[in-house]
Amino acid sequence: MRNKFLGTGEPGYHPLRKIATVLSGLRYAALYDFSVAYKLALSALVLVGTFLLREWVDFLLVVIATGLVLVAEMLNSAIEALCDFVEARHDERIKVIKDIAAAAVGICIVIWFLVLGFEGWEIVAALRA
Repeated sequence: MRNKFLGTGEPGYHPLRKIATVLSGLRYAALYDFSVAYKLALSALVLVGTFLLREWVDFLLVVIATGLVLVAEMLNSAIEALCDFVEARHDERIKVIKDIAAAAVGICIVIWFLVLGFEGWEIVAALRA
């Protein structure tokens, strides 16, 4: 693909190729990264419940929280892979980089878990009523 800033690479950007690349990356993450796969599955269950109860704001909140945690997980995986590619042996500087990336994911997971827990509670309460 052509780099628009450097003017290098092959010409011919096409938006459908970009979408295919995005879907390929998401597929790879879901198949090979368990943390992405279970978050997608759990979020899908809560999304079905919020969609069926016609709580659109709740539905969108779950979508946003899930998107946030998936982006954080995939960026963390990419950072870890890049760090392992650059330095295969133990290095304290690489450890700090990986720890910071993991902390960002941890914050996102707490937010995601709170949103899903609250929405799951609301779904159960609505089904009981």
